Amino acid sequence: MGLDFLSALGDRIQLVDTVSSWQEAVKMGGQMLVKHGIANPEYADKMIAVCQELGPYIAIAPGIAIPHARPEDGAKSFGLSLLVVKQGVEFGSHNDPVYLVLSFATPDKESHLEFLRQLATLLQNVEDVARVIVQKQTPEQVRSYLQQVITSQSNERR
Repeated sequence: MGLDFLSALGDRIQLVDTVSSWQEAVKMGGQMLVKHGIANPEYADKMIAVCQELGPYIAIAPGIAIPHARPEDGAKSFGLSLLVVKQGVEFGSHNDPVYLVLSFATPDKESHLEFLRQLATLLQNVEDVARVIVQKQTPEQVRSYLQQVITSQSNERR
């Protein structure tokens, strides 16, 4: 799994106690992508519209959602942001409550495929990962913990 996931995430990690809605959580994740030049300002709105249109499929596993939109909706480059909602947020999914909102943008249909493979590895113990992450106090602590999880899982596969 290596550093690809963490490189794509960069320092785009934000921790909050609560959000008013899943829409606010998705918007906050999208704003981190916009602030770092990964997506255009309309991209966050498109992520919300996609979820409203297709339902809460973005809540892909217990405790985690991966909001995104199509490349043509304003993605400039590949990147991630992680919003940690310590009290959780309801997406209307059987995987609620969501604690980890991992937003991503990709400028094409291929560059995120390796990320999805790496995410599948991370999701093997997602409930445990989410439980630990919500206890962290700073983005640096979250990043350090993700590094430990990724490193230990990649070592197990060798």
